[in-house]
Amino acid sequence: MKTKVFYCCLVLFFLGFQGYVGARLLVESKPDRDDTAAYARWLVSQNSWGILTTLSIELEGSPFGNVVSFSDGVPGKGTGVPYFYLTTLDPTARNALKDHRSSLAISEYPLGTCSNADPESPVCAKITLTGRLVLLEANSKEAEFARTALFTKHPEMKGWPKGHDFQVFKLEIEDIFMINWFGGPKPLTVDQYLKYKMNIFAIDK
Repeated sequence: MKTKVFYCCLVLFFLGFQGYVGARLLVESKPDRDDTAAYARWLVSQNSWGILTTLSIELEGSPFGNVVSFSDGVPGKGTGVPYFYLTTLDPTARNALKDHRSSLAISEYPLGTCSNADPESPVCAKITLTGRLVLLEANSKEAEFARTALFTKHPEMKGWPKGHDFQVFKLEIEDIFMINWFGGPKPLTVDQYLKYKMNIFAIDK
C-alpha cells in the first residue's frame, strides 16, 4: 500500500513539474554581472511588472509612481522595449498623454535570484529606464506586436473591460541606470542595450 502511494505521489510530482516547466520561458542562467547589456536585457525580459513614474497633472507636476505590468516581447523575441496596456481611468496614462517624460524601475528581487539580499542591496540588481511614454497607433504593426507580447505574458489582460478604453503605450528609452553589484551604476548606452541579442534556448509551448 505504501509503495502504491509513493508511486502515485511520484507521478503527480513529475506531471506538475512538467506543467511548470512548459509554462515558463527558459533562458540561459543569470548573465555575468560584468556583461552589462546582457544583464540589463535579462532583467527586463524576466520581469513582468515594475514601478512606472510619470509627472502628475493633478499634483502640480510631482512624480507619480504606479505599479504596472509590462512586456518587452513574446517568449524568444524580446526587444528590450517595455510595452504597457493602460487606461486613462488611471492617472499614469493621463499623465503620459500630457507630458511624455517617464521612467520604469525594475528590481531583480521578484525573480527570487537575490538569495537573502535586501532589495536595496547592490547585490540585488535594479534598473531604471528613463524616456518618453508614448501612445501607439491602435492599428499599427507595432501595437499588434505589443498586444501579443502583453497578452502572452499577462493573459488576464484579454478580459479587461472594453469600455475602459485600454490602449497600448511604449517607453521610448533615452537613458539607462543599472546597479547589479558594488561600485556604482554600470555604463550602458541605449544603443548597446537595444542591439544585444538574447540567447534563448527554450520557450513556452
